Amino acid sequence: MNELTNEHDELLSDLQSDAFNYFIHEVNSENGLVADCTKEGWPSSIAAIGMALSAYPVGIERNLITREDAIVRTLRKLRFFAASEQGAHAKATGYKGFYYHFLDMKTGRRAWQCELSTIDSAFLFAGMLAAAAYFDRESEEEGEIRKLADELYRRADWRWAMDSGATLTHGWRPETGFLKYRWDGYDEALLAYVLAMGSPTHPLPPESYAAHTSAYEWKKIYDSEYLYAAPLFTHQFSHLWIDFREIRDGFMREHDSDYFENSRRATYAQREYAKRNPNGYKGYSEVCWGLTACEGPGPKELIIDGTKRVFFDYVARGVPDGPDDGTLAPWGVVASLPFAPEIVLPALKLWVGSYLQPNFSRRKMSRLRLALTLALRN
Repeated sequence: MNELTNEHDELLSDLQSDAFNYFIHEVNSENGLVADCTKEGWPSSIAAIGMALSAYPVGIERNLITREDAIVRTLRKLRFFAASEQGAHAKATGYKGFYYHFLDMKTGRRAWQCELSTIDSAFLFAGMLAAAAYFDRESEEEGEIRKLADELYRRADWRWAMDSGATLTHGWRPETGFLKYRWDGYDEALLAYVLAMGSPTHPLPPESYAAHTSAYEWKKIYDSEYLYAAPLFTHQFSHLWIDFREIRDGFMREHDSDYFENSRRATYAQREYAKRNPNGYKGYSEVCWGLTACEGPGPKELIIDGTKRVFFDYVARGVPDGPDDGTLAPWGVVASLPFAPEIVLPALKLWVGSYLQPNFSRRKMSRLRLALTLALRN
């Protein structure tokens, strides 16, 4: 990794600085809420706030922000959530210690009719706890960061979020109650189960994690065997906060692997899929790959070179069985950097060349920025 990093040091440093700036500029300076994307009038995402809280310590270590400025920004966010309204009505910010997926950038209240999200709340809590772990000095401000992060984490009622079942529900709406979907099987909720089982106030029972892993699927994809999930983000998000190297649960012990190695294999499977290019898309290659959850040019149908192509908008694209409409996500490739730098860096050089074209939009750049800061932290 050191040899590769030295070779691409300027590229990575420039990208990290640009990525970090998303969490500086796409923020409401009064309440600390972070925009989900740069679309006009778009709300805040609590997951993006969790990433921002985790990115500020990285920024301090890389001299992208002063410790004093990072403390101010961190406290602004934590104080907002500590003071925000928790209640069962539709206009609150959260309920039972959890928060709505999207919040109005100005008021901080529920946006649209979105769900109270267990997974996005987990990303938010992880950011809070990361900040609490980093800001460890004996000052009044850093002490307040630790205190608020601990209080907010303790407030989440994970047992309530089970809705009398064995696993966590995806969430809840005040109009209709709990969502019918549950977090079972391999997905991005691995982090949520770690936080939920470790809760000092409302922990999940061990049986809940066993129920979650009971739906795991171990598959052979091309030349690799791994715990299967089609889109890249599933293999990345929990790793933003937990180093899973040499940490094994029962399932991973049975397969002599761990979640970090699993993500490495999934990354290689993505590249192999693009090399084989079963749908015949122009551009797919060993340096042009990456199917994950992202926006696309659809929904629409177009005739291209005499062939009807169906395009999606936002969907979780994946390999080897799709969906795949020819839309690749550069951020998905970059976020695999910790797992397989030897195949990510060559692809990154290609992507950056495309991103630097004059006609590349600010909206598209925001998607790359959101992933870069944490992906490049090591």
